[in-house]
Amino acid sequence: MRPVSQRVNTKKTHENNVEGGKSTAELLILKPEGYPLSGMMEEYPVIENRDVFEFYAREQWNGYIARKGDYLFDRRMFPDFAYRIIDVEPAESVIGTSTSIIVTEEESNLLSSGEIKRNINFEDVVGQELAKQKCRLIERFLEEPERFGKWAPRNVLFFGPSGTGKTMLAKALANKTDVPIIPVKATQLIGEYVGDGARQIHQLYDRAEEVAPCIIFIDELDAIALDRRFQELRGDVSEIVNALLTEMDGIVEREGVCTIGSTNRIHTLDSAVRSRFEEEIEFVLPGEEEALRIFESNIKTFPLPVKDCDFKALAKKVKGLSGRDLVEKILKTALHQVIIEDREVVTGEDFEKALARLGKKDPVLDPSRMYV
Repeated sequence: MRPVSQRVNTKKTHENNVEGGKSTAELLILKPEGYPLSGMMEEYPVIENRDVFEFYAREQWNGYIARKGDYLFDRRMFPDFAYRIIDVEPAESVIGTSTSIIVTEEESNLLSSGEIKRNINFEDVVGQELAKQKCRLIERFLEEPERFGKWAPRNVLFFGPSGTGKTMLAKALANKTDVPIIPVKATQLIGEYVGDGARQIHQLYDRAEEVAPCIIFIDELDAIALDRRFQELRGDVSEIVNALLTEMDGIVEREGVCTIGSTNRIHTLDSAVRSRFEEEIEFVLPGEEEALRIFESNIKTFPLPVKDCDFKALAKKVKGLSGRDLVEKILKTALHQVIIEDREVVTGEDFEKALARLGKKDPVLDPSRMYV
């Protein structure tokens, strides 16, 4: 932690910023770290009103150059209490009167801006034509959110078996529309204490509003939105769900923010949560044609040559497997076995053996029951 004696003088810092042409920080994310020495005040500052704290923080740190990883020290109410800078946008910018300041106790990726550019396109998602077609509506909304008004597709549910391309399509959508995507696993929202998860939900949507138009992608939604019949509802989970419902209902309007939830257990979702999604988009397991395309497209990047393989015949044998299964459990397993055996060519027999081993460990299920 930076010693108290090394704190930056506000006036001097402000002058340096002006001379250096630094831009004003749009967003500052802080994490409370405590006092630099033991034996100091044990009282911990609790932020009850975010707007008041932001005004207070901007006023005392106005002119400071904010750098990720640096510390800011309170000089008034809680002298020498340290906050670490988790993130700042733009990087190494100046705290000003318009800077939005968020304090979080969890160092997670919930508040990261996400990558605006991603190397995934709609064409990379094999099949799922109906899902892609429905995503065109979200695409138009993100490109022109003001055009939709109250009719915006704000909440969309992706559902279907694991490994069918739900996350990939969300990334492709963000790439196509050139907007940030904030990916969150629902399990990350469950905090250590009651109230932590609800606070993170609201901070998540505050962050999304800052960078809107934006996609919030909540994976494994059933982890927090499980029907009450299938769980003993803990108090913290209940608060998380209530906070999520509040945001999805648009009580506080978040213009340009689209929430995409993802689950492979749609029938176990709580009815209150499921009813908030205006659109449900189903993802299905690949058929023979899609399986063949998955094999052919991924084989192109193999580091070893492939010979004597009838992928059409192989595609007929993989019913009930997801696209991820085809890549990870058949293609990759076969390739790794060839490398282990110090061979230079992958053959159709290697893929057949990988499929046979998969069948022994994980028998193919009825596709209609894989995500019920």
